[in-house]
Amino acid sequence: MTAKKVLIVTGDAVEALEVYYPYFRCLEEGFDVDIAAPHKKKLNTVIHDFEDWETYTEKKGYMIDSNMTFEQVDPNDYDALIIPGGRAPEHIRMHDDLPGIVSHFFIAEKPIGVMCHGSLVLTTIADVVEGRKMTAYHACRPEVESIGAEYMDEMNYVDDNLISGHAWPDLPSIMKEFVKQVKGTTVNS
Repeated sequence: MTAKKVLIVTGDAVEALEVYYPYFRCLEEGFDVDIAAPHKKKLNTVIHDFEDWETYTEKKGYMIDSNMTFEQVDPNDYDALIIPGGRAPEHIRMHDDLPGIVSHFFIAEKPIGVMCHGSLVLTTIADVVEGRKMTAYHACRPEVESIGAEYMDEMNYVDDNLISGHAWPDLPSIMKEFVKQVKGTTVNS
C-alpha cells in the first residue's frame, strides 16, 4: 500500500507549533510529508504566545527544512494540504506558483488544514473559497470575509474538506479531523 502524501506550504516566520505539530503528527501516521517554500532552505520559525498583551507576542523559534520549492510542487502528487500560520502567509501568498497549488486542493476536494494566519494565503484564490465557512485567528476575520467566505467564530471548524483552526492551541482537534480525512474515514459538513 502506498503511503498518503501531505504537502505543507510555508516560508520564513512560520509559527513553530503550527508547522512542527502537523509535520510530526503526519509522520506518526506513516504519511509522506514534503515542506515546500519559496526557497529550499532551513526556514526560520517564530513562537507566538498569548501573554498579558492585547495581541500575541513573537519570539524566534527552531529551524525546519523545506525540502522543495513551490516551483517543484506538482499538487497532483499529494493527497492533502496543510497551510500553517505565523507571519509566513503574508509573504508566501504573493509567490506566483502558490495560488495554483492551493486551488488544486479545493477543486479536487482533497483535505486542507488551515491554521490561524494561514487563511491569508487564501486571499489570492477567492474564486474557489467564496461561499465556504472557516475560522481563523480573529485578526484575520476581515480577510476571510473579503474573499467571500463566512467567518465562523469558533476555535476550529470543518466545512467538508476545509479544516480550519483559530490558533495553535486548537491543533489537536484540527489534526484529529485532518488525519481522519486523509485516511478517508470521514468528511464532515
